[in-house]
Amino acid sequence: METTSPYTLEQIKEKSLKWQELKTEIKKVIVGQDYVIDRIFIGLLCNSHILLEGVPGLAKTTLVKTIAQAIGLSNQRIQFTPDLLPADLIGTLIYNPKTQEFQTRKGPIFTNFVLADEINRAPAKVQSALLEAMQEHQVTIGDTTYHLDEPFFVLATQNPIEQEGTYRLPEAQVDRFMFKLLVTYPKMSEEKEIIQKALMPQKISPVFTKESILADQKLIQDVYIDEKVIDYILQIVFASRQPKEYKLDTIINLIEYGASPRASLALAHASKAHAFLRKRHFVIPDDVKAVAPDIMRHRVLLTYEAEAENISPDDVISKIIRAIPAP
Repeated sequence: METTSPYTLEQIKEKSLKWQELKTEIKKVIVGQDYVIDRIFIGLLCNSHILLEGVPGLAKTTLVKTIAQAIGLSNQRIQFTPDLLPADLIGTLIYNPKTQEFQTRKGPIFTNFVLADEINRAPAKVQSALLEAMQEHQVTIGDTTYHLDEPFFVLATQNPIEQEGTYRLPEAQVDRFMFKLLVTYPKMSEEKEIIQKALMPQKISPVFTKESILADQKLIQDVYIDEKVIDYILQIVFASRQPKEYKLDTIINLIEYGASPRASLALAHASKAHAFLRKRHFVIPDDVKAVAPDIMRHRVLLTYEAEAENISPDDVISKIIRAIPAP
């Protein structure tokens, strides 16, 4: 496969190794969760956001704080509740009686890393304010628009068990997340290590700087992706919309809506970042296969029939990937 990247293989390897150093530093505190850490790295490299689904107590807050410390970035945790207001998130105008003027008080969204805990507990107005921040990397307070510091990264969580007092996330907002990750309980050996590390806390040293993150984000754009791989991505996405044309008769009645065009873009970008983290300066079909479930599981909407048969989006996506021949 020919490549047109301006970076040599040695440069790619050198920069990729730096991310392995970052992972090693994070593992001083975080046990297991390699899959989640890798996907967060891809989200950072692609300047995108991640939705995390898992029960409470899986060290999500610790993970975000640890990564932020290892990169030398600021972070904030925002607990979403039904009575949360947009002003609690983005800030508001406060009247100063001494100067008789309104002053801007910025909210916790003005940071690099945002952990939006239990995002589905917030009402529509708060979701709308967060959506502007996620999509445009800016917020509006009064008549003034403020740009957020780069990199800006939202890791949102939702609890799959407790649904009382929750709001269904709008499809438009869910589509803004590059990945939806499913986090499960650790193994017994991992949980034992978690206890041991909690009793002997480790100090995290910064491995990256803000500037190096922004530089690597630009580098990802130059990772080579062949036209055949792009066609492969499009076939996977279109098979989720038109399964009959791809002879996927077994899933025709299972899909209500297929993946959006944003899924195609996300697959291309994430595949590049996945290749980079594996010390390659070109994308192969295996990169696409690796990230496809995380990108498509929240974009492929299933029918009631699929839910009744206890079929998950991952089951449907797996059938699509098996059916589409890789180049």
